[in-house]
Amino acid sequence: MTAILSGPAAPLTCFAKARKAVSFPDQKNHFLGSGILFDPSLSSVIPRSSPYGRMTIKRKSNLIPRRLLSPVMEWQDCSSMIEADVPCSVAYECYSNKELIPQWMPFISTVKVLKDKPDVSRWSLKYEVFGRDVELSWLARNMQPIPNQKIHWRSLEGLSNRGAVRFYPRGPSSCRIELTVSYEVPEILSPIATALKPFVEGLLLRGLNRFAEFAREYQKKVPQS
Repeated sequence: MTAILSGPAAPLTCFAKARKAVSFPDQKNHFLGSGILFDPSLSSVIPRSSPYGRMTIKRKSNLIPRRLLSPVMEWQDCSSMIEADVPCSVAYECYSNKELIPQWMPFISTVKVLKDKPDVSRWSLKYEVFGRDVELSWLARNMQPIPNQKIHWRSLEGLSNRGAVRFYPRGPSSCRIELTVSYEVPEILSPIATALKPFVEGLLLRGLNRFAEFAREYQKKVPQS
């Protein structure tokens, strides 16, 4: 508790008498002889006229001011896995054709491979997420793949993301497909970031199930050596 005194100088005995006179039978009390009304529920006392001038007594605040921080965008890691009734080679070949991905992945609108850079592609996303119409785009580069085992990429601009598709043989005519995606949560979706991960993983699983059907049909149409 600090005291600020303005006006003519008051003798120290005044402060001593005022402190001794304080009692707390109820929520409101007076400093006798000082003309000060004290209310513990307030952060300061209410000054009244006094022969010693105007005096205000304030209590220290318990609040610690927040330090303003620059926003840090949240990253989320999502993954889904299925088993498909096609060999790794068929699944790998189908997934390598990036421009066909919108046919099975529900939230991808278009994928366009750059003519002069076949390892770079432009992606667009358009989907309703918890009642919000979301449209995003990004440019991605495919990293060096491992034939029949792994396709992976990272974004160059736009929505920050990276991911991989891995193919594990389960026999001569089946495989396990694992899709992992990491992305920076867009600002428009940050209020629902907690619910976003299971939502996205559900979309990835739907996409993979549709991809398994697509790959089976592709295998029937294209003779395999």
